[in-house]
Amino acid sequence: MGKTINISNNMNDMKKLTEDEILSKLESFEGWSYSENAIHTSFEFENFKEAFTLMTRIAFEAEAQQHHPDWSNVYNQLEITLSTHDADGVTEKDFKMAKAIEAIVNAD
Repeated sequence: MGKTINISNNMNDMKKLTEDEILSKLESFEGWSYSENAIHTSFEFENFKEAFTLMTRIAFEAEAQQHHPDWSNVYNQLEITLSTHDADGVTEKDFKMAKAIEAIVNAD
């Protein structure tokens, strides 16, 4: 018996958003910006351990959503970029992930 994985195939999540749609949605995301066909943010934490702890929490959410950020971490700095490669741009999937990231970071 195999494990069943439920992956949303909602095509609306995969529709590439226009720049106007992206900028409008970003108004409710403090600290996020749009450039180079992706949305971006960065966080500064108290130390490396705190940054890595949040990255781990985000990683579990990314696996659950089957949508993985491009990110980099140097000590207490975390930079995150979201785009949907299959759509060659930003989609609802990216905003769903951004919302989850904000909830994780602001939970502490």
